[in-house]
Amino acid sequence: MKTVLITGGSRGIGAEMARLFSARGWAVAFTYLNSEEKASALSRETCAKAYRCDARKEEDVTALKASVLRDFPHLDGLICCAGTAKCALLQDLSVPEWDDLFAVHVRGAFLATRAFLPGMIERKSGAVLYISSMWGQVGASCETAYSACKAALIGLAKALAKEVGPSGIRVNCLCPGVIKTDMLSGYSASDLDALKEETPLLRLGSPNDVAKAAFFLLDQDAAFITGQVLGVNGGFVI
Repeated sequence: MKTVLITGGSRGIGAEMARLFSARGWAVAFTYLNSEEKASALSRETCAKAYRCDARKEEDVTALKASVLRDFPHLDGLICCAGTAKCALLQDLSVPEWDDLFAVHVRGAFLATRAFLPGMIERKSGAVLYISSMWGQVGASCETAYSACKAALIGLAKALAKEVGPSGIRVNCLCPGVIKTDMLSGYSASDLDALKEETPLLRLGSPNDVAKAAFFLLDQDAAFITGQVLGVNGGFVI
């Protein structure tokens, strides 16, 4: 049985990935920070194993590694999905707000990858997937910090793919577009309609759209795909 760890897996896109991988026969581990009730419910629903972990903290990730590798023999896949968002003008961002976004998205991905990569290299098998955003590709007004974080993940994926390819490890990046998750809760109905109209497929994406793409990139059907950036955005960014 193949195994995958999803960071930030208790809600939204991460939770949908946990559901889909479980349904397709993978053993799933996922992390959460504050959503304990949702994590417990998802575990009951899917039999995936939940671990509390602050992606920003080295000591948490070190403990996570010990727990996951105690419960599972190895990892075939690592998906770094933990993230937060901040909508503000650049000049209104505080230094702590800027630093925290980078800590969650970029430092978190680094810590998780550094923790679990050695086992993959030892087995000469595995896949890493970073969940970026279309704003990491083209930037978004009033989301400068978020865009910069997501762009950093794209750079990380491309560089790491070259670094670990000779060890049989694949590294890719997914860039979702406008997806119906909690991150859209602050948008009005008219705002959402406008976003639909800007999307060539004339609809918003679902977490399942992203989960299916993630499964493809981790599965053997994508065995010759690495260092790539796949947009799941309905044509919003082409």
